[in-house]
Amino acid sequence: MDVYAKLKELNLTLPQLPVKGGIYKRVRQAGNCLYLSGIVPVVDGKLLTGKVGGDCSIEEGQEAARICVLNALSVLHEHLGDLNKIKGLIKTLTFIRSADGFNQQPKVADGASGLLQDIWGEDGVGARSAIGVNELPGSVPVEIEFIFEI
Repeated sequence: MDVYAKLKELNLTLPQLPVKGGIYKRVRQAGNCLYLSGIVPVVDGKLLTGKVGGDCSIEEGQEAARICVLNALSVLHEHLGDLNKIKGLIKTLTFIRSADGFNQQPKVADGASGLLQDIWGEDGVGARSAIGVNELPGSVPVEIEFIFEI
């Protein structure tokens, strides 16, 4: 399976590489694992903002999570030069900026999980955590860390 052909089939394109927000590595390789720093939903240089369960719906949170995946793929493409080197997903850690009383974080994380499954099939389904938090950098609704196997 060709990842780029799958993205085209899904009518998706890799966005421009997101700007770094501090002193860190976007990707750190250990053995055959690639650890990605937290990825936020940035579109054309603009952060998506909102608090899920407040001024941001579950569906908007899911879309933000999908945008995080696409931004992660841009980071991986820059690092690897070829997304076809990826065997699959090992784990996602999804942080959801949640309004008081909101407890459906897994539904928001499904936005990212569903897209990864659409791209890699069962190899795109990994272990996962979905955690509600009070605040995230830039008031984004979602931030996701990824671990991929190459």
